[in-house]
Amino acid sequence: MSGMVSYGIIGCGMMGQEHLRNIALLADTRVSAIFEPDAEMARRAREFAPDAVFVSSIDALLDVEDLDCLVIVSPNFCHVAQMEEIRAKRPLPILVEKPLFTDLEDLARIEVFKATYPAPVWVAMEYRYMPPVAALLQQAVEATGGIRMLSIREHRFPFLEKVGNWNRFNRYTGGTLVEKCCHFFDLMRFALKSEPVRVMASAAQSVNHLNETYDGETPDILDNGYVIVDFENGARALLELCMFAEGSRYQEEISAVGPSGKIEAFVPGPGRLWPEHLGEPPVPQVIISPRSPRGPQVVDIPVDPALLEAGDHNGSTFYQHEGFLQLVRGQKAVPEVSLNDGQMAVLMGMAAQQSARTGQAVLVADVAGQSTK
Repeated sequence: MSGMVSYGIIGCGMMGQEHLRNIALLADTRVSAIFEPDAEMARRAREFAPDAVFVSSIDALLDVEDLDCLVIVSPNFCHVAQMEEIRAKRPLPILVEKPLFTDLEDLARIEVFKATYPAPVWVAMEYRYMPPVAALLQQAVEATGGIRMLSIREHRFPFLEKVGNWNRFNRYTGGTLVEKCCHFFDLMRFALKSEPVRVMASAAQSVNHLNETYDGETPDILDNGYVIVDFENGARALLELCMFAEGSRYQEEISAVGPSGKIEAFVPGPGRLWPEHLGEPPVPQVIISPRSPRGPQVVDIPVDPALLEAGDHNGSTFYQHEGFLQLVRGQKAVPEVSLNDGQMAVLMGMAAQQSARTGQAVLVADVAGQSTK
């Protein structure tokens, strides 16, 4: 496909608006149609896509002739039904935000969708595309001699407010270790090039949202935890999450270690949240620490200010969209993040939620098996 590529957008909350800003940075693209039922979010979206047609349903969106692809940025629990509706009427290439699904009962539907959808589907895993993380992934094998231990620490701000406060409850998000952390479980699989076997987690809701009520209910989402994952190839990975640590210099710190050495990535949080009195936000870094000769090598990984301005994910949303656009144009044969990748990341998160709840180690295969019981 050459020439202009036209997008349909489903959902224009905070993340949907980030997608709009980044699509606007791509050459020969336009947003033709938007479905956003919330009036305020639609008003904000119109600022970034003033020429788009706003419609009242997905069915109406799919009636818009000038569409080449779709981006799904609706609340987590809507994704599966919306993908099925698209399949039934007009199966276009899709970029769907994580998590792919939130309820184990949807796993069978995802399997059917994978087997029957005729167009490519790319699951949005922005963290792969953060420049310092991408640099770590590219250099990890050479720097480590093969990763045997992978550690991911995210110390960040609490969940932000969403339309209808849906992200305050497990039944809508899939749980924090699904909603927030499927990104990191995807990174584990991608970096280690192996499948997860066993998950052990300890987590709690210790600080955030305890004094909030919505229709008489107190939020039940976790705000901190540790998750250990054993992989088929003998490697192991650790996630450390704290969502009441927004005072940190870096939001994500990733460490990969192997027989030859260590490589680390340091990623700051959104620049708009960095305190002004501290001056410029920190620059992302990668540090390579060989065992011999010993001596860490520090490399700054600056990100284009225009990309930082376009979103909260260190420029990654733009680079992800570059790849998706190549897929839509036929310049890539397959999505870089497949439906299977999205599915496995959710299953790892569900195993972690179950382990945290029960105090027992959980086999990922057993979680998948529970969907048929």
